[in-house]
Amino acid sequence: MSMQTTSDNASGEPMLDINVTPLIDVMLVLLIMLIMTIPPQTHAVKLDLPQNTHQPPPPIEPLKNTVGVTAGGAITWNGTPISQQQLRQYLEVTQQMNPVPELHLQPDATARYELVDEVLAITKRAHVQKMGFVGNEYYQNIF
Repeated sequence: MSMQTTSDNASGEPMLDINVTPLIDVMLVLLIMLIMTIPPQTHAVKLDLPQNTHQPPPPIEPLKNTVGVTAGGAITWNGTPISQQQLRQYLEVTQQMNPVPELHLQPDATARYELVDEVLAITKRAHVQKMGFVGNEYYQNIF
C-alpha cells in the first residue's frame, strides 16, 4: 500500500495560498485585548450630589414632628417638602435628642402605598421609638 499525495505543489511550483492561521491567532488576541479594555473605559459611577440651597432646614420640634405623604408623591417634614435622604437625617437627629420626640405619620388618603411603605421602612431603619398614625378617620370615606 503506497500513499499517494495529491498536491498542487507536486510539480514544484511556488505555493500561491497564504497561511492565515497566524493572522487569525493575532486577530483573536487583539479582539480579546479589546474586550478586556473596553469596560473600564466606559465604567462610570453616578452620584447625586446635594444641591446648595440657601433656605434653612425645617425645624425639628422637641416634642413632636409630623411626616406627611402627599397625593402628589412628596414627603413633608412639619409641612416642608423634603427628600427621603433628608428624612433619614432628620430621624437620626431626633433619635439622639433627649427626650425623644414623637413622630406622627400623616399620609394623604390618596397617596401611593409604595411611598408610604418606603417612609415606614426609613423610620424602621432609624429605630424610631415613639410613632403614631394621624388622620385614620380620613380613610373611612375612601373605601
